[in-house]
Amino acid sequence: MRLWLRRCLTAVGALIALLAIACGILLAVTPSVGNAWSVARSEASSHNAAFPGPPVPYKFSAALIATEDHRFWSEPGIDPYAIVRVLWAQLMGSTGDQGGATLYQQLAKLLYTPGQSGIPVEVKQVALAVKLKYSYSGEQILRMYSGVAYFGHGYYGLLQASCGYFGRMPDKLSWPQAGLLAGLVQAPSAYDPLVYPVLARSREQHVFSRLVATGVMTSEQAARALAVPIARLTRGAGGCHSS
Repeated sequence: MRLWLRRCLTAVGALIALLAIACGILLAVTPSVGNAWSVARSEASSHNAAFPGPPVPYKFSAALIATEDHRFWSEPGIDPYAIVRVLWAQLMGSTGDQGGATLYQQLAKLLYTPGQSGIPVEVKQVALAVKLKYSYSGEQILRMYSGVAYFGHGYYGLLQASCGYFGRMPDKLSWPQAGLLAGLVQAPSAYDPLVYPVLARSREQHVFSRLVATGVMTSEQAARALAVPIARLTRGAGGCHSS
């Protein structure tokens, strides 16, 4: 039994060492992210979006993090738990989308590998995500992400989306509006509230369920937010005003 345990520990140690070496090589061969801010500015400019734009308001960032990456503030750019879940699902033969891409990985995709796919690209995104985590503050990551993300209906960046869908600046968003926008980044065209209000409401319900699950708000607060009809939320669609 002792010999078996010793061999197992040796094998695990060797595996960890190999993974560490592989990670080191991967970080060395992938490009620097020191230009991420300028890349984000260029990407936003290509869609006539302002960058960096106004600060990301709490309601939107809280809804986005709760829905897309609830370990955002503590993870090392990637979510080890999600990676294990994805690998386990693949070993079990599951073909469904298990998710797992952090906001850092999503930002890496938006800035450095847009339109690309495949395992090598995803591995590159992982390395870039780690670099983004340790090169920028969380607030800067959220600012870049919100500045270049697509929100559907031709709106790029949070400012365009907030003004376009609701006719108000991001810092004036209500909880229902912030929750609706946070739900759009996963599939912006499919959940467009002006075209598919029923689907947009179903996605908004998911966002608020995540806000409750992560302790940001109570069930009663979420219920009050969801009681506001989509048509009322988008009444000011078309441009910003002061109200």
